[in-house]
Amino acid sequence: MWNQIVKRLNVYVLVGAGLVSVALMMVWAVFSWLSGVKENNTVSPTAVLLIIQAPTITPTQLPSPTPDVNATQQALEEAGKIHVGGYVQITGTGRDGLRLRAGPGLRQPLLSLGYDSEVFEVRDGPEDVDGLVWWYLVAPYDDSRSGWAAADYLSAVALDE
Repeated sequence: MWNQIVKRLNVYVLVGAGLVSVALMMVWAVFSWLSGVKENNTVSPTAVLLIIQAPTITPTQLPSPTPDVNATQQALEEAGKIHVGGYVQITGTGRDGLRLRAGPGLRQPLLSLGYDSEVFEVRDGPEDVDGLVWWYLVAPYDDSRSGWAAADYLSAVALDE
């Protein structure tokens, strides 16, 4: 009698093990299929376009017979100064960049970031806030890249005219 119980038990164990293994393979197949279906939630990187104007031919001008020494001296003095309507280049920030803010002052919200060697047009200023001199800058190629920047990281750019 004990032998019959053991034989029947072995048959039940084998059939049960087979059913369990079939069920596990089905679960694995469904899981593999579901993990293969991926949602398209990836964010595409935004391209940044930098437009560099092509050089144009500058008409040659004949030198004036008598140069105006006072005008030349004044132009040289103004070339080293930041002024509204002039251009500045960002310098000395390292890899940190220069923060362009919504208003003059260190507590103003950050609008954009300018990096070393970038050139901006000066549109307003100067404003003396938080012990720094602030100028309102606008990128010549993109009016949306603008903000107030501290003069400590700006150097005037002399234009050849």
